[in-house]
Amino acid sequence: MILDTSGGRGSKLPARMPMPARLGRYELTHELGKGAMGVVYQGRDPRINREVAVKAIPLADEFDPEDLEQARTRFFREAEMAGRLSHPHIVTIYDAGEDGGTAYIAMELLRGQHLVEYTTAARLLPTAVAIEIVARLADALHYAHQNQVVHRDIKPANIMFDAPSGELKITDFGIARLSDSGRTRTGVVLGTPSFMSPEQLQGRPVTGRSDLFSLAVSLYQLLTGQLPFRGDTMPGLMMKIAQEPHPRICAIHPALPPKLDAFFDRALAKEPGGALRKRRELRAGTARPEPAGKALTGHAAERQIPLRRGVRHRPGPRAQRGHDRHRRGHRAGRAGRRHGRLQGR
Repeated sequence: MILDTSGGRGSKLPARMPMPARLGRYELTHELGKGAMGVVYQGRDPRINREVAVKAIPLADEFDPEDLEQARTRFFREAEMAGRLSHPHIVTIYDAGEDGGTAYIAMELLRGQHLVEYTTAARLLPTAVAIEIVARLADALHYAHQNQVVHRDIKPANIMFDAPSGELKITDFGIARLSDSGRTRTGVVLGTPSFMSPEQLQGRPVTGRSDLFSLAVSLYQLLTGQLPFRGDTMPGLMMKIAQEPHPRICAIHPALPPKLDAFFDRALAKEPGGALRKRRELRAGTARPEPAGKALTGHAAERQIPLRRGVRHRPGPRAQRGHDRHRRGHRAGRAGRRHGRLQGR
């Protein structure tokens, strides 16, 4: 069995077949990147002249014949569930299909870079920006979990961030579930062990709590430039994740807010019962350390990065009625003052 042990930065993969000219109706132009299973291309939907990203997974090459039909069924079921998600921080899926033994997913074409680009000591984001990013990702995961979708492979390499616009998107929903279809022909089992929860590594049932554990590992890496659990061998890494405490984050970087130590004690708990269960706990535990109105500062950067807020919340009926009364009163006041000025002329 081969796991991605690269810390989410990509693994050494077997050579892929040349890029096809098209998959289904989608015309492919060039390769955008590779993952543990599959390649992502930029393409175009000729029906509506829309630029798209197309993830191609050669199921016939990856799975043994006895597992192929199960993998195909699971792929389309997971693609359908992920396609129902509509959230400002989750990539939008347009279509899924199969062409010549290659399954594919057509999705929105994203700008920016994977968050993994900001996990080295030289390129860390400002502390408040990293915390805000993860809080918004927690909201997106909460939405997905409410819709019975668990990601199972949350890591910086599966999150796209465009710094100029603040666009933030989780990608690859449902792809990790293919590993449940049986062992792949190439031996690849999806998932990055450095980010996995103890129960996921041990083969126990995976819930939304596992995604939050992986998100906490990602935040730890974004704040320090290193992973909370590291090992020279796979058994050693699994032992640390399952049994050993993580290094205190403020010991690694004393400038970080002290409350983060207590947050990570809960977020990286070994047993699900002691871990974070809801995204509001993550938001509360990682509240911005800077006072409102102050410039965002970080230990490796001194720049602000805008973050797109996403969907505005509509006010409730009572709040809306009060708002309407206030606007009517404001307009009446302005009309009265105007009338007074005219009479005085």
